[in-house]
Amino acid sequence: MKIFTTEQIRAWDAYTIKYEPITSLALMNRAALAFADWFAGVYRDTGRPVFIFAGTGNNGGDGVAVARLLHQRFFSVNVFVCDFNNKHSADFDAQLNELPRGAAVAVHRLNSAAGAPRLPDNALVIDALFGSGLSRALTGEWATIIDVLNRSNREIIAIDLPSGLFADAYSDGPCIHAARTFSFEMPKYAFFFPENAARVGEWAFASIGLHPAFAAATETPCHYLTRQEAQALVRRRPVFSHKGTYGHALLCNGSHGKMGAAVLAARACLRSGVGLLSLQTPDCGYAILQSTVPEAMCRVDRHEQVWTELPDTDRFTAIGAGCGIGLEKETAAVLERLLLNAQIPLVLDADALNLLAKHSEWLRFLPKNTLLTPHPKEFERLFGATENSMARNALQRRKAQQLGVYIILKGAYTAIACPDGACWFNSTGNPGMATGGTGDVLTGMLTGLLAQGYPPRDAALLGVHLHGLAGDIAARSRSQAGMTAGDLIDHIGAAWLELDLGA
Repeated sequence: MKIFTTEQIRAWDAYTIKYEPITSLALMNRAALAFADWFAGVYRDTGRPVFIFAGTGNNGGDGVAVARLLHQRFFSVNVFVCDFNNKHSADFDAQLNELPRGAAVAVHRLNSAAGAPRLPDNALVIDALFGSGLSRALTGEWATIIDVLNRSNREIIAIDLPSGLFADAYSDGPCIHAARTFSFEMPKYAFFFPENAARVGEWAFASIGLHPAFAAATETPCHYLTRQEAQALVRRRPVFSHKGTYGHALLCNGSHGKMGAAVLAARACLRSGVGLLSLQTPDCGYAILQSTVPEAMCRVDRHEQVWTELPDTDRFTAIGAGCGIGLEKETAAVLERLLLNAQIPLVLDADALNLLAKHSEWLRFLPKNTLLTPHPKEFERLFGATENSMARNALQRRKAQQLGVYIILKGAYTAIACPDGACWFNSTGNPGMATGGTGDVLTGMLTGLLAQGYPPRDAALLGVHLHGLAGDIAARSRSQAGMTAGDLIDHIGAAWLELDLGA
């Protein structure tokens, strides 16, 4: 799913109005109906009164239209028009004229934030002050009313975007802290970053019927990776296939005291569907791997405790390295040899990334289309600190293009930056995955998909989505707090089934 900028969405609205055709007022009504349907589905049986705080622009018009529609659904609705600058959009005034007369929907005009009422303890507050067109920090009465609403400690639901939040850029000015946000047509870029979590709250979105031709013809670097797109990447297995059909992966992971990382990556690689798996292990890991991953073949390193040797890489269709390997000089030397000699895309994680950070000159040795899988601190060690996570995303995209690699920044909405400049934000996963070892699982899955012949882009997108989906399924039975990385592996098969592999 494409994620458009504010300017692109504004152009999309205009295109829809011209070529559907439809009036701007009718399109506003369509958006309000989408919000009201969603809102009623969430809050229908609560019996809580609704207080809508509306600006006098088009977001305020959405709010007034929502008031009419919620009244028709038997909600108790009050509208507070924040008329702080005496500038009204035509569609806002039209929506105000459409409200039922009399006491059916009470309308109150506020000329200053000081007139804001004390809200009942069970009030639901709908934020319709400003939408996605905002590009500068709010000041004056607008900043004050936002502070009043935030300090009320009432549940706030934002229409399209919390007021004060920029859709496309970092914002540190006054902003509504919503419990929920409902966005029109698609999520906003700002939703995917931790600084905005307390502002956006839980978010949802739905189409308001904007013209599909515009979306099809308009390019954007940012995308939201949905179930439908992940399903389209899955390859069906031919009837007359065999283990050689699905590739031979090599994993170089583990060291003394960290063999668990190697076990997790290996088990996950097998669950990803790889045909053959070989493990390069220091001598101390041989018995552990042979007993815990019997399906894999083990090549024992001459060193007792760390990885130092590299087999002939021509035998393999993908290589993953880094999980629990440590930072010893001998391991650094063999990693450098791998980077210099590998003719196939790699998956590099954990200590492989930390060694790269210590030897930044090696970045130029990375084979094209290598997959790097840092968490935020590993990313910072590799490429430097940034002022905020939006700036970090810009740096991530830039480095992926410069190096010709895929940079998979792990976290909520794991971001996959591609060599062509695209960036995909994943839709699966949950906080229960914030536990040791889940990154090792991802490394194994990505390596297994690459080994099977999935192109690097497809392996990155499908692997990240499948990894998060396995975590979501695990959370249903184990709970988020009770999950371990091993639970993800145990649910990879169920995740494949949810993607309708047909297995």
